[in-house]
This record gives sequence, C-alpha cells and structure tokens, in this order.
Amino acid sequence: MPAPSSHAPTDASRPLPADDPAIFEMDLRALRGHWATRAALPAISAETMTGADRRAQALGVPGGRLMEHAGTAVAAAVKALATDTGRWGSGPIVVLCGPGNNGGDGYVAARRLALNGASVIVAVVAADSRPAGPDAARNWDRVARDEGIVKVHAAVARDVAMFGLGIDKAAVVVDALLGTGVRGVLREPIREGVEVIGRARAAGVPIVAVDTPTAIDLSSGEPSEPAVVADLTVTFHRPKTGLLTRRGARYAGKVLVAPIGIPAEADRG
Repeated sequence: MPAPSSHAPTDASRPLPADDPAIFEMDLRALRGHWATRAALPAISAETMTGADRRAQALGVPGGRLMEHAGTAVAAAVKALATDTGRWGSGPIVVLCGPGNNGGDGYVAARRLALNGASVIVAVVAADSRPAGPDAARNWDRVARDEGIVKVHAAVARDVAMFGLGIDKAAVVVDALLGTGVRGVLREPIREGVEVIGRARAAGVPIVAVDTPTAIDLSSGEPSEPAVVADLTVTFHRPKTGLLTRRGARYAGKVLVAPIGIPAEADRG
C-alpha cells in the first residue's frame, strides 16, 4: 500500500467554501472527505461556538464573510444530497428562513444554489420581511434583487400553512428557521414552519438543516416542541455536542462539519 502523499491538502491549505467552486461537483461522500479534518475536531457547545464566532470578528474576520462560507457550504451539501438521491432538477429547492442569522445563512445558500442552476423558492418565515441583523439583512437584499429566485413572505401561521400546501413538490427543503438559543415551546410563525417541514419529510422530501435542526439544543441535543427532523445537518467550524447525543443525532440525521474561516486563535474550549 503506498504511503500517503506529503502533498495531500490539509484543512489549512484548502480554500474555504465560498472560494471553493469544486465543492459543487462533489457528492456527499466526497464532501465529507473534503472537510474530514473539521469533523475530527473535538465537539463544542453552542456557547463555545458563539464565543469563537465573536472572537473571530474581533480579530477582523467580517461576520458577513463567515455567513457567506456557511451558506455556501449548505448549498453544496444540498446539491450533493439532491444529486445523490436523483432529485436535482426534479422540483424547486425550498429554503425556509427565520428572522436571524440562521436565516441569513439560508439566503446565502439560496443564492448559491440559484447560481448553480437550481430553481429556488425562499420563504421568509418572520413578522418582518427584512431581517434586523446587518449581515442577514445584506444577504436578504441580494436575494430580493435576484429575479431568478421566488420570494414569499409568510408573516403569520396562516401564511406559512398556505405556502406549505405544495411542499411535497420540492426537491429538497432547507431548514434555516432558527439556530442556537431556542428555549421552550416555539412561537408562531416559526412553529408552523416546523410543521410544514415535517409534512415535507413525511411526503419523502429530504430535509437539510442549517447548523442545527430547528428547536434542537446544540449543547444538549434536547428538543423543544415541535422540532425539525433532518436527513442531513450542515454544522459549522467544529462538531457540536448536542448533535452527538443519542437524541440529538436522531433529529440531525447525517452531519457534515464545514469550515467557515474562524481562525485558530479565536477557537477556545
């Protein structure tokens, strides 16, 4: 058996997702191998991840750049899953976006998927159509200007339920409703968004979660009520303790860990 090449790329030498167009030609197995050094790192809690994100920005890494890498990684994983399952091009990719940065990652994913030839529908599941956070808002503005992406604002539960009537026609549904910090019973219209995702999965539509399935605690793996059950979760930077617990793993499905450009000096814990 030949010795491994000393020139094999390491995690540090690989381009980050937004600068790595080759990831859109990979299947899920290849993506897992491409980012294997990330998955091999020790798992961290949601709180530790939040700290790493803040320190990275304090060190000069723009939050918008972290979001661009995260959303691009999600888009590549969605394309890989859709292709692996024979669903790429069979219907639209539906991205349900909540009001925060998880939704911002979803907007990036939607734009990158459209650039790679997908038919994309974005549902903004929030009272306001434009996010309050600056990074998510900038990415919403880019999607809003893209005439090739269908946009729907579902401000209340009834709007979400009406939108969900045709959800079984989707090729893949992306859960970008909520990330970390969920506590207690979900409020509307997010709750109905989770129900719509559940109906899509029951109809055989694959579900991809952004960072964590909505309502699953990234630290403990404990669900709120209701919670998204994903077929694939794309989490960022390092594995998360909650997705490795028996209960969390049931909701997360397969997990990919993608790099987003947090430097080593920002990574503690």
